[in-house]
Amino acid sequence: MFSPLSRHSRRGVLVAGLAGAVTLPLAAACTGEPTPSKPDPLEELAAQARSDAELAKAVAAAHPALAPKADAVATDRLAHHGAIEKELNRARPARVSATATPAPSQQPSAPQVPQQQNAALGALKEAVASGEKRAGELVPTLPRHRAGLVGSVAASCACLREVLT
Repeated sequence: MFSPLSRHSRRGVLVAGLAGAVTLPLAAACTGEPTPSKPDPLEELAAQARSDAELAKAVAAAHPALAPKADAVATDRLAHHGAIEKELNRARPARVSATATPAPSQQPSAPQVPQQQNAALGALKEAVASGEKRAGELVPTLPRHRAGLVGSVAASCACLREVLT
């Protein structure tokens, strides 16, 4: 409780607290952006998400029994790719999206679909686990607004691994 003799009023303390609550996240969001000369670590994550989605589509096409699980992976990994691309385009508006006009060297190679269903499922599990691991490694190195996005991708990949079991 504040006494009438206190140097700080409740209103002043609340205003100061609100000002801090608003300015600190904004200041944190303004730091840590990749410079134009350095590659953005999210570009690798976006390419991996797109590659995983393509692998999942190929597994679904080659193994109809795995199609429901593979389609779930493809849908989520495409959503990851889209969200990461959106952040990349926000950070560097002049950047050309890899989805719009990829250079031939940037396109992932066509995934090799294993002949056996168990091998296909194993390859899909490995791809999702790799995406989870890479995203998890990046989280502590990123600014808060990006760490939230990448952390969500890592958590979603962990859930997808459970779907594939």
